[in-house]
Amino acid sequence: MISYPVSFVGLPIGNREDVTRRALAVLEEADCVCCEDTRNTGRLLAHYGISKPLLSLHEHNERERCAEVAQRAEAGEKFAVVTDAGMPGVSDPGYRLVHELQERGVGYTVLPGPCAAVTALVGSGLPSDAFFFGGFLPVKSGKRRRVLEDALQAGCTSIFYESPYRISATLAELAQLQPDARACVARELTKLHETFHRGTVAELAADFAKKNYKGEMVLLIAARKEPRKPLA
Repeated sequence: MISYPVSFVGLPIGNREDVTRRALAVLEEADCVCCEDTRNTGRLLAHYGISKPLLSLHEHNERERCAEVAQRAEAGEKFAVVTDAGMPGVSDPGYRLVHELQERGVGYTVLPGPCAAVTALVGSGLPSDAFFFGGFLPVKSGKRRRVLEDALQAGCTSIFYESPYRISATLAELAQLQPDARACVARELTKLHETFHRGTVAELAADFAKKNYKGEMVLLIAARKEPRKPLA
């Protein structure tokens, strides 16, 4: 099954049953699994009866760990690279390792799998013919506001990941900028309490201000129907 030294493997974003047969086969055959959190990955592997050495690869050690993984792969070890949920390299560790492997000429492949951004887009009901994915919204208010302003003027649906502790404030800020903009907050995707909150930004801001919604959040903002005319 494994024909490359390194395989980047997409894992479920919530529901464990969303893992592919190919992903399980690659995880079973790998000599080592690089993962964001060894505890989370360990539980998933145990659920499927897989026992492998685990090597942490996260934002705090990625730069140093990439060289180690590449060197060991050059020496003949087979690695599977995963994150806690979804696709490695998409707002998660993996990007630097891809470049390290490219620089060294080490072969790698990518196994497709679940992605919260795309799952949320399809379920939102917002236009999906073109979209922009901006990863996690900035924490600093000034930069976040500029990103939101750009999203409201974009010609396509914009998708962001946002913390449940900041989502209410973010929606309130959006409502100040353009209250009638259409939006969606996709919450706890593929899990028991999966919910799509749809409506205008003003409606969503009012709802989230009243209720303390928890769980992982994806914020989607619809494109303007007509481009805003430039200021004179």
